[in-house]
Amino acid sequence: MSNADVSAKLAGLRKEPPPYRRVAVRSIEPLSPFMMRVVLGGDELDGFAITAPASSVRLLLPPPGSDELVMVTWTGNQFELPDGTRPPIRTFTPRRFDVDRNELTIDVVLHDDGLATDWARSVRPGDDVAVSGPGRSEDLNADARSHLLIGDESALPAIAQLLEWIPADHVVDVHVEIRHADARIELPTHGRATVSWYVIDEGAAPGDALFDVVSNLDDLPDAVWIAGEAAAVQRLRTHLFDERGRNRSDVTARGYWKVGRTSG
Repeated sequence: MSNADVSAKLAGLRKEPPPYRRVAVRSIEPLSPFMMRVVLGGDELDGFAITAPASSVRLLLPPPGSDELVMVTWTGNQFELPDGTRPPIRTFTPRRFDVDRNELTIDVVLHDDGLATDWARSVRPGDDVAVSGPGRSEDLNADARSHLLIGDESALPAIAQLLEWIPADHVVDVHVEIRHADARIELPTHGRATVSWYVIDEGAAPGDALFDVVSNLDDLPDAVWIAGEAAAVQRLRTHLFDERGRNRSDVTARGYWKVGRTSG
């Protein structure tokens, strides 16, 4: 730990995330009735880079009911608006970055309502937002020769990115839980990947179909990656660690959203 990190810890301060870069919406494209692709661009993206798959970015959006972006200030613990309130921020997987065009692509899952959903449905080319990141990412296990990717719709951008990063000679088994058959999107081609889709049964809890898949696998791949609803992810973690005896270093599990708390 550096002296600066020690000082910040002693002072009770959090390490400041990457600063926000002001960008503009370049284009909008529906990928399905349940997902919108938004391309952002601008000179402030100079130096931005995606160096590992399944990373994250934070998007600062205009306040609800307004199309005017208000920039934020880091207080030592969180970002705040000039009036001291917390800003409208949502976290996404950066789908791809075009360094030549300074364009960042994100894919937004659409819910019935919610901050990000309302923004994605109403945003137009030229509208301003701001991006902070990239943040957390996954270091692929160089020793793994086979991979299991498990997730719901919120994990689709990260799964797509992982399919592009996992070496072509590795076996990849992908299982995705979706709310409707029309939520399927085209995923990147990987020569040794198989992709299975599961439509949630009416009344079923998020992750039920994925838990059934994993619990019925006789043999698990070298590396397991899971993302989706937090309780469903925790249930799979417990199964893999306590019942299947997997090492924690072989499993990556990310809770992207929670039932009862809109992620949109």
